[in-house]
Amino acid sequence: MNKLLITLLIFTAFTLKSNAQDSISKTNPIQQEFQELIESSNNYQEYKVVNYDDLIDLRDNTNDYIQELKDQITVGKNTADQQEEEIANLEKELKTTQQNLQKVTEEKDNIVFLGMPLTKGTYMAMMWGIVAILILALLFFIYKFKNSNAVTKEAKKRLDDTERDFDDYKKKALEKEQRLGRLLQDEKNKVNRMNS
Repeated sequence: MNKLLITLLIFTAFTLKSNAQDSISKTNPIQQEFQELIESSNNYQEYKVVNYDDLIDLRDNTNDYIQELKDQITVGKNTADQQEEEIANLEKELKTTQQNLQKVTEEKDNIVFLGMPLTKGTYMAMMWGIVAILILALLFFIYKFKNSNAVTKEAKKRLDDTERDFDDYKKKALEKEQRLGRLLQDEKNKVNRMNS
């Protein structure tokens, strides 16, 4: 039982160690390899004696890791360049869209009147000005018509009065003429009687 327990503990320790090494190697594999190389090397006086094959493996792994990093940097640069190009295109499209929107807004806010583009505010002010002028002209003509109508009625009334007065005068003059004619005839008759 003790042997089984010891075996199980050793197996668990190796598994944990390999998992820890895997996680360390994923974070920075070169640093881990340097650490392993230093730990596996022998001491000779003040120096460490390193196995040549391990050193070559470390060099190759370092070169591979550097190449991987360079490839990642290149991919990152290419991605960044593509994103910058895409951003530039999107900014250009946005600028074009904003210009089109501004143009459409200006066209929407403008009205062509007698061949001249006018803003809606100017157009409304001009239309209300024309309406106001027409109303003032209408009121002026109504005033003039009423004034002229009153003058015409007054003139007709005076004419009627004058015609009535003239008719009265004619009638009186005719009566006077007839009376004077009778008087004259009476006087002629008197003169004729006296003469005869």
